[in-house]
Amino acid sequence: MINLIARLKARAANQDRGATAVEYGLMVALIAAVIIGVVFLLGEQLTNTFQSVVDGMQNPGPGEEGSGEDN
Repeated sequence: MINLIARLKARAANQDRGATAVEYGLMVALIAAVIIGVVFLLGEQLTNTFQSVVDGMQNPGPGEEGSGEDN
């Protein structure tokens, strides 16, 4: 009887490992979905922000030194 209980406990411990792996997989999928959503929502804004920085470096205002290009 004690042997049976020990085997059932061991089997339950192995089943927990499988459940844990599934839970981790679901968490990774959720994190990936959030990242993809954020990139789609903020992607255009980030592109515009970086483009304005690049434009500012290439075309400095009056009185600023340098052209932003290598001579």
